[in-house]
Amino acid sequence: MDRDDEDRTTYTVVINHEEQYSIWPDYKPVPAGWRAVGKTGPKAECLAYIKEVWTDMRPLSLRRQMAEAQSEAS
Repeated sequence: MDRDDEDRTTYTVVINHEEQYSIWPDYKPVPAGWRAVGKTGPKAECLAYIKEVWTDMRPLSLRRQMAEAQSEAS
């Protein structure tokens, strides 16, 4: 990759109502349904942050449904 092709974009880590993470270019408004979590930086840094904090990839609604089903079974 040429230095001219290097991604110099600053990204913001965002999360939706299902607690799913993504990155978004910092210079664009955060899309509806998402909110910034306070982490910004280069792409690799933001992706490393997501890898560290997003330990359960299941959507929040599914986690709640499974917890409810488990408590009903007990």
